[in-house]
Amino acid sequence: MKIVLTDAQTVLDELVDASSLDEFGEVVKYGLLKYDEVAEKIADADIVICNKTVLNEETLRLAKNLKYIGLFATGYNNIDIKYCAEHNITVCNAGSYSTNSVAQHTFALILEHFNNTSRYNQFVQDGKWKCSKTFSPFVYPLNELAGKTIGIVGLGNIGKAVAKIANAFEMNVIASNRSPRNVENITMVDFEELLEKSDIVSVHCPLNQDSKGIFDKKAFSKMKKGALFVNTARGGVMVEKDLKDALESGHLGGAAIDTLAVEPMEEDCILMDTKNCIITPHIAWAAVETRIRLMGIVTDNVRNFLNGNPTNKVN
Repeated sequence: MKIVLTDAQTVLDELVDASSLDEFGEVVKYGLLKYDEVAEKIADADIVICNKTVLNEETLRLAKNLKYIGLFATGYNNIDIKYCAEHNITVCNAGSYSTNSVAQHTFALILEHFNNTSRYNQFVQDGKWKCSKTFSPFVYPLNELAGKTIGIVGLGNIGKAVAKIANAFEMNVIASNRSPRNVENITMVDFEELLEKSDIVSVHCPLNQDSKGIFDKKAFSKMKKGALFVNTARGGVMVEKDLKDALESGHLGGAAIDTLAVEPMEEDCILMDTKNCIITPHIAWAAVETRIRLMGIVTDNVRNFLNGNPTNKVN
């Protein structure tokens, strides 16, 4: 059995490895194959495991022995499901593995905005506290989360985990979701009301035709003046130019985002150096424990497939 990992560096490093796959056969790891390299490199593979590698008719055309594609991800839009079904290739994804990590990072971003931790650290590292006339120099504003309203867009596992943390901070939690939900300590509202009432809007919905570009000029204009926009979902849910305009005008108090429409960030990304905008490089999901958990799910998926009982099958 030959197992090929096409973009191993998107998940693995010196802290998280793929040794759990060794029990199934020969494991070949490529850091990050280019599109035109994929077909040749997987030509003799029985199993391919990938994260974002595009596997379509072109890249799969030489893989005559391929029986299984495993994903280091929940989404599978990079896989030609129709082609796989026609060629008897089973495709299995990884379920809810990153809930705690993304919820934690969401609040790391929120707390950075309201506590200015990195800015105060820089103030100290620059030697400015040594020159302060008071023991507590009020250089940057700090604000409590208690009593503030957080609006959660998308009340799946991650949205509910974010709400739980917000409750611990004694925040008011409201949410909008495509289908009705009844969750303790969360008030369900429609999207328009959420925008108008929230001090913080945090996005946790999937990217689809309904959510693409939902945060545009109109949506940002309906948010409270001074509100914080947080996006740890997908970059495509927001119109980046409209977000920049809302920040530069001062209507929004800030934005904290972990995803962009094009990743890695483009050289001329419009949000680079935008006023009051915190950006992290799509790492909300990537805690060490999360990646270890993901590796376990992927390994279990392979084992279950080989035992004739595939799990998390998407085709």
